[in-house]
Amino acid sequence: MRDDVQQKKISTLAGEVLTLSHDDILVQLRFFDVALARLTLQEREGIMCIATDGNTLFYDPVYVLKTYKEAPKYINRLYLHLLLHCIFSHSFQYDKLDTEIWDMAADIAVENVILELSVESTLFDEDEDLRRKLKVLKEDAGGLTAEKIYRYFKNNPPSDREKKEYRKLTCKDVHTLWRPAEEIQLNLEDWKKISERIRADLKSFTKSRQGGETLSKNLDESTRDKYDYSDILRRFSVMGENITVNDDEFDYIYYTYGLSTYGNLPLIEPLEYKEEHRVREFVIALDTSASCRGEIVKNFLKKTYSILKSSENFFKKINVHIIQCDSEIQSDTKITEDAEFDDFVKYGKLTGFGGTDFRPVFDYVESLKEQGEFEKLKGLIYFTDGYGVYPERMPDYDVIFAFLNEDNDRAPVPPWSLKVILDEEEFEKADKQGAN
Repeated sequence: MRDDVQQKKISTLAGEVLTLSHDDILVQLRFFDVALARLTLQEREGIMCIATDGNTLFYDPVYVLKTYKEAPKYINRLYLHLLLHCIFSHSFQYDKLDTEIWDMAADIAVENVILELSVESTLFDEDEDLRRKLKVLKEDAGGLTAEKIYRYFKNNPPSDREKKEYRKLTCKDVHTLWRPAEEIQLNLEDWKKISERIRADLKSFTKSRQGGETLSKNLDESTRDKYDYSDILRRFSVMGENITVNDDEFDYIYYTYGLSTYGNLPLIEPLEYKEEHRVREFVIALDTSASCRGEIVKNFLKKTYSILKSSENFFKKINVHIIQCDSEIQSDTKITEDAEFDDFVKYGKLTGFGGTDFRPVFDYVESLKEQGEFEKLKGLIYFTDGYGVYPERMPDYDVIFAFLNEDNDRAPVPPWSLKVILDEEEFEKADKQGAN
């Protein structure tokens, strides 16, 4: 047993080691100042590691001192590793993913950023092995953000040997505190604001030295808005009359009293209709320019239609127009029942593949309204790469521009519309579900 004096000395020295590490990162990477200030330090004896829950960095003082004695640089590396997990919001979606793969993907992503930043006090000779391995992974996965790595590993599961090698090279902390718990308040919005501040500061940083490209891409992933596509489609609900029993306005007391008193004569009958918010009329516009061809367009259709069809917000009688357009209208397919949609997905051909102009679709929809094609059009979903000419005039229905990937070079959508960045993994699920 250690006496109080010895324990106090250990605590003091461990705190000083972490303060030195904090200051070293701050001096070398000054744009992390707000993030470093946000992550508070707290002793937790006996855990034999350093870990974070997104708010606090917990550390075992004995572990800190032993590690510092054996490899002083390792504490700096570990501190920066934990900090990047927070900056990239890796802990905030932990319960929704395959945790084994996400653990590995998140560790690989932050270690790659650390290597790219090339802060001398965080690097080791054995990092060359990791650099070589990550170079190959980057080519295969198309990038080294945690999200891209996760999707790649889900589709191309690494072998047990590869998992062991990745863990040996990239695993620096434990993620047990990432698991959701009522007493842990993970403030995602705070970290998103910090990440946005870092992304802005990074521009001046990259003028004077290299190493910010992958960091910037990870920040783009952590700061972009992620939407539940099912919730978005609720915008297309309209009030309509549906023939069904209206339980909300039916009084069972009078109904059963009538039956018991007068035999087969209820005092009140249930209403046979009620008004509900249900989808009836909407337009799906498909950008068939060269960058939007292939299965991804059909997967978008499957995903959109399956969400609508599986919800209660779907009328039996529908009027859906699937309009294909590049720089001009290529086709318009009217859907009034499930069979017609299934036929379109199976046998329909995508036509166009020229340039992109969004205005013809809006002009065409206006002409359909004038012809009486729509009783009450609620909304239009435009699936596109975003490189085209937007209309200036605001229509009298909701508009969503849906993009598969974020792109900072893309022009902003009109202020009267909603921009949605969709998740590639959701489309992969839709494709697999459609195949089963």
